[in-house]
Amino acid sequence: MQDSRDRSRRRNWLFRVAAMAIPFLLFAGFEGVCHVAGWGAPQLADDPFVGFTAVHPLFEHRPLERRWRIAPARRPFFADDSFADPKPADGFRIFCLGGSTVQGRPWSVPTAFTTWLRLALQQAEPTRQWEVVNCGGVSYASYRLVPILTEVLRHQPDLIILCTGHNEFLEDRTYAHIKEPHRLLTEGYDFAREWRSYQLVRRLMNGPANGAIDLEQRPILSIETDPILDYHDSLAAYHWDDGWQAGVEAHFEFNVARMVELANDAEVPLVLMRPCSNLADCPPFKSEHPEPLTAEQLARWESARSAALAAVSTDLTETLRQLTIAAAFDPYYAGVLYDIGKCEQALGRPAEARRWLVRARDCDVCPLRMTSSLEAALDRVAERTGTPVIDLQSLLEAPTPERLLGAAQLVDHIHPTFEGHQAVSKAVLRAMEQAGLVTPTDGWETRTEEVWRNHLASLDIHYFARGRRQLDSLRGWAAGRADGPPAAERFPWRVFPAPTESAEP
Repeated sequence: MQDSRDRSRRRNWLFRVAAMAIPFLLFAGFEGVCHVAGWGAPQLADDPFVGFTAVHPLFEHRPLERRWRIAPARRPFFADDSFADPKPADGFRIFCLGGSTVQGRPWSVPTAFTTWLRLALQQAEPTRQWEVVNCGGVSYASYRLVPILTEVLRHQPDLIILCTGHNEFLEDRTYAHIKEPHRLLTEGYDFAREWRSYQLVRRLMNGPANGAIDLEQRPILSIETDPILDYHDSLAAYHWDDGWQAGVEAHFEFNVARMVELANDAEVPLVLMRPCSNLADCPPFKSEHPEPLTAEQLARWESARSAALAAVSTDLTETLRQLTIAAAFDPYYAGVLYDIGKCEQALGRPAEARRWLVRARDCDVCPLRMTSSLEAALDRVAERTGTPVIDLQSLLEAPTPERLLGAAQLVDHIHPTFEGHQAVSKAVLRAMEQAGLVTPTDGWETRTEEVWRNHLASLDIHYFARGRRQLDSLRGWAAGRADGPPAAERFPWRVFPAPTESAEP
C-alpha cells in the first residue's frame, strides 16, 4: 500500500515537472527554429531612434575587374577602396568601419592605419593574402554604420574593426518620440535582441516595445549625412540641450550593441576602437552658460575672468585662482575649464590638467570629440558582450611625457599623424595575434618599418599638398566657417540667441 502511494506521488511530481518543462522546451524549440530560418534577426528597420529615406549599397560589383569597389556615388564621403571577387582561398579579409579617422583624414587611405596594417600583416605572415578594406565615411555616425556592417557581413569577412564615437552630434535629429531613451538599453530592446522569437512576434504585431517609443514618429534622415557644420555660421545652431544629449548617448550605445550582435550572429570577430581626442591643444569649439546667470553673478564671473587674463603673463597661480572663482559661478562653461587645465599643465600638474581638460571637452557645446559619456557607453557594451577594445587615447598618449594628447600626436582635434596611424596598426596586429588570427614570423617589425618607409616615399608631393589643403578646410569647418548656406536658414529651430555665449578660437 505504501509503495503504491509512493509511486503515485512520484508520478504526480513527474507530471508537475513535465508540465512546467514543456513550455520551456516548446519556447526553446521555437527559438531554435527562428535562428535556423533567420526569423526575427536584427533588421535596419529595428532602429527605434531614426529611419532613412533609403539605404544604398556601399560597394558595387565590377565583373571585368573581378572586384567589389566602393560605388562612385558614395565617393564624396568614402575614399576609393576594393576587395577581390571571389575571395582568395588563402585570403584574410578585414573591414574597418568608422568615420574620418578610419579614412585617414585630412589625408586619405594611403596613410590611414588600414594601409599600414595591411603592409604589416604582409610582413608578419607573408603566406596569406591580406585584404584590409577601408569603410571610413566622413561625418558618419554610428547609426549610419549599421547598414554598412550589414552589407559587408555578406562578403565573407574574417574580422570587423569598428571605430566610432566622434560624429554622434553632427546631424540634426530629435528624440521626442522616445519617452525614456535609456529604457531601451535595459528593457524591451535588450530583450528583443536576446530572443529572436520575441522580435518575430513584435514585428507581426507591429507594435513598439513596452510603449516606450512611437516608430511612426521617428525622424527620417537623408541617404547621406547632412552635418550641421556643413552650413555657414553653424556654431549658432549648437546650444545646451540635456534632453538631446541623453538621446544621442542612448542611441550610440544601442547602435554599438547592435553592431556587436550582428557580428556575433554572423560568427565574425569584432574589435572595438575607442577614438582619441586632442585634450592639450584644442580649446572647446563653443562655450555657453547652460543656465543664465543673474546680473550680479555675471558681473563677478566676468571680473574673475578678466583678472585671470591680466595675470596670465606674470602670475599663473593668481590666474588659476581667478579662473577657479569663475568656475564656481558656472562649472559648465567649457572655455574656463579649458583655461584651468592649461594653467595646471603649465604649473607642472598633468593629472590635474587632464581632469580639467577632459571636463572642458565634455562641456563643449559643439561636441566634435567623443565625450566621456559616449566612452562609458562603448565600454559598457564591450564589458557586456566580451568584445575587445583598443583604446587609442591610452595608446597614443602613453609615450608622451605628461600623458596628454596634443598637437604633437594629432594634426587637429581628433586625427592622428602618420606615426599615430602606424602605432594604431601595430596595436591591431597585436590584438589579432592574441586572438590567434595571425602568427607573426621573426623579424616582421624590422621588415615592416622598411616597407612603411618605402610606401611613404612612393607618395607624390600632390598627395601631401591635398592633405594640407584639406586640413585647412577641416579647421574652418570645425569652427563653423563652412561655405554652405546659412545654418539659420537650414535649421531655424536650432538657431536662436543665447545669453552669454562664446565661440572659442
